[in-house]
Order: sequence, then structure tokens, then C-alpha cells
Amino acid sequence: MQKNYYAIIDVGSNTMRLVIYAQEKAGRLREVQNVKAVARLRNHLDQDAKLTETGQRILLDTLHSFSDVMQTYELTNFVCVATATIRQAANQNEIKQLVQEHLQWNMRILSEHEEAFYGYLAVVNSTSIKEGITIDIGGGSTEVTYFKDRQLIHAHSFPFGALTLRSFIDEEGSMPYKIKHLRKYLFEQFKSLPWLKQKNVPLIGIGGSARNLVQIDQNQKAYPLAGLHQYNMQDDDIVGISNYLAALPSYKLQKVEGLSKDRADIILPAIEAFYCLYQTIEATSFVLSRKGLRDGVFYELLSPNQQDPLFPNVLEDSIQELITDYDLNLKQILHVQYLTRKLFQCLKESGLASVNSNDWMLIKRGCYVFNLGEYIDSESSAQHTFYLLANRTIDGLMHMDRLRLALIASFKNKTVFKQFIKPYKEWFLKQERKKLRLLGSLLKFTYCLDATKRQVVSDFSFEVKGDTIYLKLYCQKNWMPEAYQSEKQKKHLEKTLKKNIELEFVDHSVIRKY
Repeated sequence: MQKNYYAIIDVGSNTMRLVIYAQEKAGRLREVQNVKAVARLRNHLDQDAKLTETGQRILLDTLHSFSDVMQTYELTNFVCVATATIRQAANQNEIKQLVQEHLQWNMRILSEHEEAFYGYLAVVNSTSIKEGITIDIGGGSTEVTYFKDRQLIHAHSFPFGALTLRSFIDEEGSMPYKIKHLRKYLFEQFKSLPWLKQKNVPLIGIGGSARNLVQIDQNQKAYPLAGLHQYNMQDDDIVGISNYLAALPSYKLQKVEGLSKDRADIILPAIEAFYCLYQTIEATSFVLSRKGLRDGVFYELLSPNQQDPLFPNVLEDSIQELITDYDLNLKQILHVQYLTRKLFQCLKESGLASVNSNDWMLIKRGCYVFNLGEYIDSESSAQHTFYLLANRTIDGLMHMDRLRLALIASFKNKTVFKQFIKPYKEWFLKQERKKLRLLGSLLKFTYCLDATKRQVVSDFSFEVKGDTIYLKLYCQKNWMPEAYQSEKQKKHLEKTLKKNIELEFVDHSVIRKY
């Protein structure tokens, strides 16, 4: 299938960035190029708020270099947007004209509301968070939004960013004094908006400073999962990193794992902004969104309904992407999902398994992606399944939920399950580990009932007598392969339920319809 390529250039106050996306089979956009230039245009505004000739030259030289990269791709669409520094420049019309003359591009200067809106849009279209507050701290401005039921309620742009806040760190005095002075200023700014107070919702960080904060935290904790998107932190994590960085001389800051060298001098003000806003809203957690302004622009641009560019279900779209990418059999998935649901309910109603609606949602997702690692190699499919699901960003799933999904969808046996969960054992209570093993063994068993992907077992009856579960399986085709696989693999479910399972395969003419 021919790929469509889309490009966006984001002219920020601190950095300029070119991102090229490919739109593949599933329809979602995937980054194929991400080119960054530390232009610091904010430093080239003169006392009259005009971008100087030096600043204009840096802008044009960087855009020309981006243009050279873009020549490699046959682009379906291209957008160039500019944010705070160009927006605040007194000669912004002259700058737009220069870009038009030199590159024949119409550079779109985003308003404060547009910049905040695109950040919000990126968050609600790439996470399952229904209510939250976003913060995107750039070089020259800080955008904050509040959304509820995925709808934007409030948006505001503060006229300070990481570059402007650096003046607090550069002033005379001890570092504790500087931090205290900076926090006082930030608390005053955030408390000037009544809608920010005591919200008790997640605080979602967007942009390079938020990414660097998370990268430092993951490095310090030797975090075993890959990926930054939807990573969770608490306020003590944030203030701990702030204290750690504040104690370092500048030459050591440059060497901190996870911190970009070009952000070493501005990371502290940004982290303090996250911390102060966290305290102001009394946040439940700090969540990173790797999707930001650039993604928001394309979510709107490519939406079938630009008046309402919200994806109806972020997680379902991500699951569909996995189904497409790994060529999974949807007919089999839906059939196994039916068998799994019925057996799940039977175990629940008979009191053999203490499970709830959240467990069903987890195993339902597992039905979609069970054993997807077979796409890579059938012999080691469990290992590939676990690695892919545990380490691939799945929009709409937090890291812990992604790990739970990986553990049940890769279930092979107790030994392999223990091997996979070992690095994360302390993340789960013993009871939850047992439940994940139960859900994994249940899923493995129901997939054995459709071992040949022919939907042979159309239905079943369930009965418990003493220490034995009796399953009568109604079949509409030759069931020998299904019988062999389910007899072979039922032992895993028997061990978790502490019951024997007796299987009886019988001929049956009823064909289920979906």
C-alpha cells in the first residue's frame, strides 16, 4: 500500500523542529523523521520586541535546512506554524513575508488560544484521560488548559516560558533562595486563574521539558519498560529531581542522563513550573504526553469532521492499529471473544473466580492481541508478544495497563509467566499476580478451542460437580485439532482454578452469527 507523508515545521521560541509522518494501513500517523534545531529565537528579540536581522537569518537558514530534508519525501500535505516568539514579534508581518519570499511557504502564526487548543487536542486524542489539566511550557510562553469529558473548558497562555524564567536562576543569591523566589512568582501566576485551584485531576505535561523530566526519572529508577508516552509521576518525584539538578554545577548538568544538553540551562525553571502547577491544582499525578502541538494540528487537519476533531475511542483505534500491523484474524478474535466472555461469566457466577468488570475489559483487550508475536516467529511467539506489548506505545493505555495486557496476552505457562513478571514483581500484590495468571491461562485455553481458526466450537455448556468442571463443547466441523490442543493446554487453567476440567466434544449443527 502506498504511504502518504505529511510534514510540519514548528517554529518555537527555544527550538525549531521538522517532523515528517507516514500514514499507514491503520490510518494513524507514525513519525519517520524528527529533526531539531536549537535556534533560541527568543534571545533575538530586541528592546522593541522585533526579531533582529541575526534572528531572521537563523530562522531562514534553519528553514532552508528543513526544506532540504523534506525533498526526500513526496508530501501529501505540509504545514509551517510559529508560536510565542514570532507571535510576540512587532515585525511578525515582515517575518512572514521573508519566509514567503525565500521559501514560498505560508507560515501560520498561531494565536495563544490555538496553541493551547492543539496541545489539548493531542492529549485527548492519544490518551484515555477524560478530565485533566495540560501544561506546555515553551521558551517564551506557557499554555495551560482544563478539559472535562474530553471537552475543552478553559485555556490560557501565560507570557513566560523556560527561557524567560531562567532569569530567576541567573539572579544573585543561593540556589534555595532562587528556587523560593521562582516558586513565589509561579504560584502567584497560577493562582490568578480561579479554574486551576484544587481540581484533583491528572496534570498532563507536553513538550521537550516534560519529556526530559520523565527521561531523568526513568534513568534514576532504572525503569524497565520502554516508552515515555503516558508515563506517571508523583509530586515527590518531581521535587526530588528538581533538588537533584539544583545541587549540580553547570558542567555536571550537561552530563545528566536523560537531559538534553541544550535544555540544561532551562530545565530547572520548567520543572518548577510543573511542580507549582501540580500543587496549585492538587493533582492526582503527573502524566507525560509525547503528543503535543504538532500532533494536534494534524489531528484537526486530517479529521473527517474538523468542527469536532475528537477520536471517538482512542484505545479501540490503537488496538485496531495492532490488528492491522500484525495481520491478526478479526473473525477468529470475535469468535474467541464470545467463548471467553461466556467462560468468564460461568467462572464468576459459579464462584470459582473472583473477577469483575475491569478484569473483563482487560481480558477482552487480550482477545484482540493474544499471541501476536507469532507474526515474527511462531517458536518464540510468547517472548515476542510480551516484549512488543510491554514496550510499544499504545495510545489510551497507561504503562501499568500495558504491562497487564502484555502478561495475559503472552501467557504460555506458569514458568514463562513468572519469568516475564519477575522484573516487575514488586509492582503487583500477590493477589493481582494470581489473577493475571488466571486471566492468561483462561485466554490461552479459549484460543485452543479455535486452534485451526475455523470456528469449530460454536458454543458450550458448563457444569461444576465437586472438584471437576464439565465442559460440553458443541462443534460443527471436525474437532480433532481443537480437542488435541485444548486437552494439552487445559492443565494451566486447572492449576489456577484448582479444579479438574473434563472436555466432551459433540456434534452440533447450530452456527453462531456475529
